[in-house]
Amino acid sequence: MLADRLPKGWSSSLTPADGSMDALIEIRDEAGTSATLIVEAKRIVEGRDIASMKSQLDVHVQQFSPAQGLVVARYLSPPVRAKLAEAGLSYIDATGNMRVEISRPGLFLSDRGADNDPWRAPGRPRGTLKGEPAAKIVRAVADFAGPWTIRELVEVSRASTGATYRVVEFLEREGMATRDVDGRINVADWVQVLRRWSDDYGFVRSNRVTRWIAPRGLPALIDQVASSSGAVRYGMSGTIAAAEWAAYAPARLATIYAADASQAARAWDLRPADAGVNVILAQPQYEVVFERSSANTNGVTVVAPSQVVVDLMTGPGRNPSEAEELLEWMKRNEQSWRR
Repeated sequence: MLADRLPKGWSSSLTPADGSMDALIEIRDEAGTSATLIVEAKRIVEGRDIASMKSQLDVHVQQFSPAQGLVVARYLSPPVRAKLAEAGLSYIDATGNMRVEISRPGLFLSDRGADNDPWRAPGRPRGTLKGEPAAKIVRAVADFAGPWTIRELVEVSRASTGATYRVVEFLEREGMATRDVDGRINVADWVQVLRRWSDDYGFVRSNRVTRWIAPRGLPALIDQVASSSGAVRYGMSGTIAAAEWAAYAPARLATIYAADASQAARAWDLRPADAGVNVILAQPQYEVVFERSSANTNGVTVVAPSQVVVDLMTGPGRNPSEAEELLEWMKRNEQSWRR
């Protein structure tokens, strides 16, 4: 696969290595400049494996100049591929996913294969954070510092014991959760967990969404929403909610969770629309979106920062940039929102 994608005039050769290295691949450009890829071959790679593979490959890279670590596997999931790239490791899997980067001679190869494991057998552990139990547990470990016993996590998240075990096992496999000597669960990097959840959850794609116009504009809508307290179960998300903690730019769109979208539209005098939309109502698939909501100084209910930031990560336009701004605030001010 690698040889087939090299530029014209380039060549490659593979050599078996000793027991501490799986193989060496020499890449040579048309001028004769060469580099070595140190191959680490695995059938399965999980997120928790990457740090140790990185350390091992770095030792071998020092023996060759120039050199680069290359992880090859049967299948590499999107989160694992992202972590490998972040760690500075090249990779290739048997479905065609590829990212190979060498500084000298200058080479960058990238290709896309499968985003789902074609060899995944029934009964294999879950490979996503899809579904309500995962949503409950992610929100719990983001909103509370832990550490946790399984029983404590079940009580706070209100997920079933079986689902909690499965989600925790997934977080452990992905390197996002660890156990201490007493078996308590630690989630040190809540940012990583929220980013991973955003691969499987989104404001639009995970809820029943309808589009509306607030004819008098967003400031008037916010006043109406505040005055409807108790009449409609809702939670403001998106740009308007994020401005409570990290204002980025004036809101052009209101994104609101509403337990009953039709009731909310009537209470707030919204008009259905396909064009000129300035309000999106999401009837939530999971009640957890309302967990740990709070009222701002104007009396508007906003959902928790951990929910807002994931909604922004998966939103259109400038929303991902707003998510990064909010994440920076959350990291600097954990004591003010995390319990």
